[in-house]
Amino acid sequence: MSPERVDRIATGVILGLAGLVGLVILSLLIYILAMGLPNISWHFLTANAESFAAGGGIRDQLFNSLYLVVLTLIVSVPLALCAAIYLSEYAPENRWTQMLRLAIEVLSSLPSVVVGLFGYLVFVLQFGFDFSLLAGALALTILNLPILTRSCEDALQQVPYLQRQAGLGLGMSKWRVTTKIVLPAALPGIITGAILSAGRIFGEAAALIYTAGQSSPAINYADWNPFKPTSFLNPMRPAETLAVHIWKVNSEGLVLDARAVSNGSAAVLIITILLFNLVARYVGHRIKQRLAK
Repeated sequence: MSPERVDRIATGVILGLAGLVGLVILSLLIYILAMGLPNISWHFLTANAESFAAGGGIRDQLFNSLYLVVLTLIVSVPLALCAAIYLSEYAPENRWTQMLRLAIEVLSSLPSVVVGLFGYLVFVLQFGFDFSLLAGALALTILNLPILTRSCEDALQQVPYLQRQAGLGLGMSKWRVTTKIVLPAALPGIITGAILSAGRIFGEAAALIYTAGQSSPAINYADWNPFKPTSFLNPMRPAETLAVHIWKVNSEGLVLDARAVSNGSAAVLIITILLFNLVARYVGHRIKQRLAK
């Protein structure tokens, strides 16, 4: 058999398997949307969850998920960016660096339920945060930090080394080259990685069951004081997110229209994650175009 024929057969097999995987994923998305979209309405998105029997909604759960994404990114992005700058620009290639990269890879493969139990023991019990948005954000930071660090590091390493040499040749310090040349050039990749990680945070459930809690007390959306217990900005209040809400509705069986609520919530979750991905691509493309001018 000629090499050209082997190449064509291998290419066909790879394309066929890739198409099969894509078909399975697309079928799953279509099924979730087809089952959930008929249950989505303006009332479903804006009403609270206290009147499920009368057709309640997911307003609080949706807001809690978005607010948790913001809190997690506030904590994880600076840490991941600092770690990526060190690994990409300053860390020597030795055994310590290899161990550090191995630790990041191992941490990225931890099951989310293990991270949730760790967050429960450390943040909820040891630090006394109780079930709160802050405890959930810290647990998701542990879960999100390895992937976000690798994403930021890859974005920094894609900047051509000649740009670094040009800055050093002009007499700039290493830090000024990193902050004035490398970081702006890598900004599209960093922002894209942060937005994509936000999608993963939004869909996380297992780690939040043990840290953010499974209940949402009454929230006052008119109270902007984050230190008041009922304020929607209070990070120390327990908060049921949308993903946890889907699990709770299906597991407890206390909601009369549990199937409709679950299907609608799952569709909202999928649509929001798709929007995160589309926004990440659009923002990265726009920033790259602007920097190229």
